[in-house]
Amino acid sequence: MPLYEHIFLGRQDISAQQFEALVESYQSIIKDNGGAIEKSEYWGIKNLAYKIKKNRKAHFALINIDAPHAAVSEMERQMGISTDVIRFLTLRLDELDAGPSAMMKRGDRDDRRGGRGDRDRGPRGDRDRGPRPDRPRAEVAPAAAAEPTEQSADAPAPEATEADADKADTPKDEE
Repeated sequence: MPLYEHIFLGRQDISAQQFEALVESYQSIIKDNGGAIEKSEYWGIKNLAYKIKKNRKAHFALINIDAPHAAVSEMERQMGISTDVIRFLTLRLDELDAGPSAMMKRGDRDDRRGGRGDRDRGPRGDRDRGPRPDRPRAEVAPAAAAEPTEQSADAPAPEATEADADKADTPKDEE
């Protein structure tokens, strides 16, 4: 019989128990039509890359199936009718992977690092952490050579004319 890998997404607002019951009902469709379930994994609620049918999150499940095409097409037909299933994808494979899927292996990353998590990563190579021997240091101009940015309060602005300067010096009473 052909081998299939089937992944489907359920609405976020159903409970995990309801989603498990949904998985069980689809597995029974496969078994009733002469197929066998090799592996079933529940991946939990995950964020979606974009909204699908107004949902931002979804329950994810993987089912490895050894069944005739008629059983798989009946299961897909039932999923298309269901309002609790957002999307599904079925792939025909030459052989099924007996071990855990990549999503289930993802949780093992902390074990490889000794349980430290992200706290002890060390310095990053893309940030400049001081002078490097392969780059010469830039010369810094002395502060005294820099031009003043502010003008003194009693000096007229450079665009002002002499007539404007005379008006500024006379008190308002004399005008």
